[in-house]
Amino acid sequence: MPNSLANAVPEPSSDAADALDAAGLQAMARAAVSGETPPADAATHRRGPFRPGVWLNARERARARLSVHYFHAIDVLCVAVVTLLALFLLTPEGLGDARVADVLPVITGAAVTLGLMRSIDIYRFGQTQSDILHLGAVSGLVAAGGVLALTIGALLGDIHFTLILVWGALTLVTLYGLHLCWLELIRRMRENGALTPNVVLVGATRHAESMIREAMQRRDLNIIGVFDDRMARSPRAVEGVPVLGDSEALMAHRILPYVDRIVLAIDPRAEERVRDLTRRLTALPNPVSLLVDTEDGRLRAAAMERLARSRLSRLNGQIDDDRRAFNKRLQDLIIGGLALVLLAPVIAIIALLVKLDSRGPAFFRQRRHGFNHEEIVVWKFRTMKQEATDATASRQVTHDDDRITRLGRLLRSTSLDELPQLVNVLKGEMSLVGPRPHAIGMKTGQIESARLVADYAHRHRIKPGMTGWAAIHGSRGPLHTAQDVRRRVQLDVEYVERQSLWMDLWIMLVTVPVLLGDRLAVR
Repeated sequence: MPNSLANAVPEPSSDAADALDAAGLQAMARAAVSGETPPADAATHRRGPFRPGVWLNARERARARLSVHYFHAIDVLCVAVVTLLALFLLTPEGLGDARVADVLPVITGAAVTLGLMRSIDIYRFGQTQSDILHLGAVSGLVAAGGVLALTIGALLGDIHFTLILVWGALTLVTLYGLHLCWLELIRRMRENGALTPNVVLVGATRHAESMIREAMQRRDLNIIGVFDDRMARSPRAVEGVPVLGDSEALMAHRILPYVDRIVLAIDPRAEERVRDLTRRLTALPNPVSLLVDTEDGRLRAAAMERLARSRLSRLNGQIDDDRRAFNKRLQDLIIGGLALVLLAPVIAIIALLVKLDSRGPAFFRQRRHGFNHEEIVVWKFRTMKQEATDATASRQVTHDDDRITRLGRLLRSTSLDELPQLVNVLKGEMSLVGPRPHAIGMKTGQIESARLVADYAHRHRIKPGMTGWAAIHGSRGPLHTAQDVRRRVQLDVEYVERQSLWMDLWIMLVTVPVLLGDRLAVR
């Protein structure tokens, strides 16, 4: 069952299905803002509560949500530098021979200041909180650290007033400057929609009407489309938001990468319908919620408040998906950046050899599925003859495939053809570790692979990777049977549920020996 929202865009019929995708809705919103005449097909759909500036996909929105982790890391680094600078300048004996009575109070004050900033949720940057109150809270925390430093100095019998005063002043000025930057960045992210949730509703009901009306008044929640299974009786728009098709249209719609949450706006008492919709929609990587409302709308208002509340992730508390994603992104940037620098000569040599081996470009680009159904362009070294390249993987590679070049066989058997994907990793489209990105429309036999397993889309709940749990367990390369697809998806979903920093490091550690030791898999 979906979680209760209280606790917690497109295809209208058949002809307009292609026009009302993400790009179509963007054009319609721009036309409404600028006063231009929208296309004839879109003219019947009035502009709903969405703006042109909010069209960021789920990966870009997740990056904005994780920004507070970067803010906190920079704060820690800068306060550490300021503390060392104050100790270096003001300890009479020099930092190397400084007394404990001089060093301990200031270091303790800095640690407590940073700890309090994290524990009291100062990085939540509440939408209604004023900048003055935020900076006042920063001042209070630095003052608390200073008082503690003085207290420790008094207990040690020797208070170094000048050191503590200079440290406190430098720390306060540094944090003021940083947090003024953070506040401005948050303001810009709210303006461009990075922190404004995008929602689609399932059910063209009175609950949907009420929710859309309230969203239009609040302007902090974007309802970008409505889907309803009763298309024969559904209006073309609900309070200006277009009805884009039934639940089956939603399952494969191009708007999905832009959707933060799917909300069932139907009567919870219709248990059979709720169960049926839940069963179908939980196959998607997007979270699904059930709107529970009352006649006076209080539950709806509370639910919308939770949805619209700042989407910045929490720093304190138990490790959650956002903190795990932040750790994973740091891992990708550090290890991926070092790998690209160290392997740059190897990449250049392979690119030259590919050019010399056969006619055509050194690199091959292919559109593949990324995080949350996003379409990304993945880079590889070209391993097939130029005239035989297969952008949709409609024919998967087999032993003795006549399309593979001589050098291509070596590159594929060692997975060196994947090295250019380090660029995708640094851009944030991929990760070093994750489910391998499959080509869009890839077929197993004559059937699209995604249609063979109900949980296939759950592979997209995390960014795809250069290597992964499935890869080190023998599920690599082409998928020739439905059983191959099921095993790949099972391993990928297992990784998504278990992912951690240490698991990723282990997978990277064993990837090379596992791949080089496998002479049976077709790659």
